[in-house]
Parts: sequence; structure tokens; C-alpha cells
Amino acid sequence: MATDTVLRELLVRQLDHWLPGALHRSRRATLALSYPDPDAAEAALRVVAEFADRLRGRRLTVLVLAGGGPELPARLGPVEATLPADVAVHLVPGDASRLPVVLKAAGAAGAPLLTMVDAAAAEPALLAAAATGRPAELLLSAPAPASLRPALTGAGFALVTEVELVPADGSPARRVAFGTGLEKSLEAFKDALWEVDEFAGVRYRDPEDPAGGLLDIALHPEPGPLRRELLAELARSGPRTVTELRRHTLTATVYRAADTVGALTSLLHSGAVRRDPEHGRLGGDVLITAGPAAGARSTA
Repeated sequence: MATDTVLRELLVRQLDHWLPGALHRSRRATLALSYPDPDAAEAALRVVAEFADRLRGRRLTVLVLAGGGPELPARLGPVEATLPADVAVHLVPGDASRLPVVLKAAGAAGAPLLTMVDAAAAEPALLAAAATGRPAELLLSAPAPASLRPALTGAGFALVTEVELVPADGSPARRVAFGTGLEKSLEAFKDALWEVDEFAGVRYRDPEDPAGGLLDIALHPEPGPLRRELLAELARSGPRTVTELRRHTLTATVYRAADTVGALTSLLHSGAVRRDPEHGRLGGDVLITAGPAAGARSTA
């Protein structure tokens, strides 16, 4: 499926960011995968193999819940053979419901843990198990349109973002959420969102966009939804500095913090917002207030 392609690439890019930091923080770390696409597990092991030189003196445990079918061991075997002895790969029969038991048996708690899960719902036991890492990061895929953010926040993930993957061929959409406690990891995930294959046949929908518009994957995404979301935030919370709005963009939308200034510049030109001071660089402590024409002018 087209959504599998995007999710696999998100996993690879996030793993590429996560693994060096995990190996630097701790002598042990765990990667747990419960996703039906065997290509995802194979791609993840290939990323791990690229870090073989950094694994000396460290222990990485890779847990693969083998819901991907009987061909999975044969697929992973050749890649596993290239991994250093410091990497232990365990294929475990079952689906995501077994994740709490598997993580406990592997002793994953208390050390860096990255989990990728495809599940029918955000089950509390599953999320609690994924949150036992120190630090913990979770990439969760579930059927749309139910929001995953409240469940991840409730499980202890301080920073959460979510996006809906909408295939162009009309196949079912998927809701994807990423939870972490590290701002740099959230920034890396946001970068990955807009760097994946733009020809994968998938568009994004930001759950926080009041208009629910679809977005093409692009290095410079169409700013209309972000403009609407920034206006909605100003309407809810009153005047905000550019710094505060950048953080809102990072933590509450699918956009990157760096996309904020461009959206604000457009809103200023349209008269939808005003700034204080009126002149100078648009950054830092510049205060943004919804203008009197905010409800009357188009920001699409």
C-alpha cells in the first residue's frame, strides 16, 4: 500500500536520527517493530547495519513481532548475518497486543527505546509499555480518523504530533502519530514528514486544520492550512510572540517550526494579523495579534 511506503520511509529516517543518540546516551537500547509490512523490518535492519562501527561496547536489541507472515525470517536472515555481535535480533510470533510482554521480557525499560507499531487502536497497555524507555519514542499507525494525540499524551509522551495519510487511489487513510520527550526528535520527525517520497501516492491532512484540506508532500509545503491554524491559535489564546507561534507550529501542527515565519508574513501582507513592533526582523519577541480583518479576508 502507498501508506506502507511512507511509513517505512518515516521509520528509516527517524531510526537514522535516533540510533546515534541512543548509543551515545546508554550502553543498551531497544528497537521494537510490530508492523505487517516485512519491508519495514528489513529496511530497519539495514539502517542498523550502517552503524556497526558505533555499536562496539553497546548492546542493541531489535524485537520484531512477526505478524508479517512466514516469509519474514527468510527476508531478514541475510541482513541479520551482516550485523555485528552487539546486535541481538529476536523474531517473536504475534501482533502488537504482545508488545507489553515482549518489551518486559527484553528488559527494555529504563534505556532508549524506539517503537513502531501498527494497531487497530491506541491501547493503554501498549502505549504504557512503549513509554517505559528512557527516553522513549513511539511511531504509531492506526485507522483514521480517531485522534491518537490524547492517548499518547496520557501515556507520558510530552511531545506528540499526528498526521493523516490519505492515499490518492482511494484506499483507506491511516492516522500516524509520533510521541517523544525530546524536542530535537520531534524536529527530526517533522523534517522526515516533508522529505519522504513525494511520488508515493499519498497526501497529508493535518487534523488541526479547521478546513481539513489535503497537502501534497513537498520540501516547501503549501502554507494555507498553517495560516488557518495560526489564526485559530491567536483567536483562542490572544496575542503571541513569534517564538511562541513557532513552538505552536512544531508541537500542534504537521508543519515545521521553520514554516511559521513564511505563514506569518503572508498573514501580515493580507492584513489578517498585525505585529508589534511594526518594522524589523520578524522573529523572537515580535508580538503577533489577530487583525480586525482576520475573519473577513481569505488566508487559503
